[in-house]
Amino acid sequence: MSETPFLDTRDKLHFSFHTTPFRRIVVFVVGTFFKLIMKLDVQGTDNLPSDGAVVLAANHVTNFDVIPMQLSIPRPIFFMGKASLFKIPIFEAAIRDLGAFPVYRGEKDEWALRHAARILDHGQTLGMFPEGTRSKGKGLSVAKTGSARLALNANCPIVPMAIIGTDGFLKRFPQRTHVIVKLLPPILPKPGETPLALMDRVMFALAKELPQDKRGVYADIPKGFE
Repeated sequence: MSETPFLDTRDKLHFSFHTTPFRRIVVFVVGTFFKLIMKLDVQGTDNLPSDGAVVLAANHVTNFDVIPMQLSIPRPIFFMGKASLFKIPIFEAAIRDLGAFPVYRGEKDEWALRHAARILDHGQTLGMFPEGTRSKGKGLSVAKTGSARLALNANCPIVPMAIIGTDGFLKRFPQRTHVIVKLLPPILPKPGETPLALMDRVMFALAKELPQDKRGVYADIPKGFE
């Protein structure tokens, strides 16, 4: 059953397309706290363009993934968030100011896709989890093509981001959890390339940087695949 409401009220809400003072404060506070429980190892930061539209495509293991993602790069990341998170007025206003925007699950959410495109039109970084949901340590599942469609329409690169270790948060407390974030070389859409072909290139590149048991359906690259 679709979550999409008959009348969409999201157009009446205010969404920022830049870093706000509130966001700077929250990132600083969260980053300071997480230094106490997380040892963050960031690799490949030179692969992220310093400006301009970019889709950041990451594997998704836990709800904590968004934190090391944002702490790994200087640019603000704008995320989709499930619509149920936006039902508490004060909380939803806060996460909107942090760059999140709601998406209704169950079918293609045209409003969310249009808003994601607007983020890219503003030259910002759009954070996406192509699998659509958490893998919970079971390995990569088949990716949806939304990230690729957005990149193709915006003619912008996709930067795969491999996140390793977030499933171990607090399991060895007070020992800090070692989290590795790898930013891979940008993948540019090819002329005439289909969203599926582009998404496959991104996911196979991402899988290569993950432990073998986390590669899931992208563990074996088909013969002849480029």
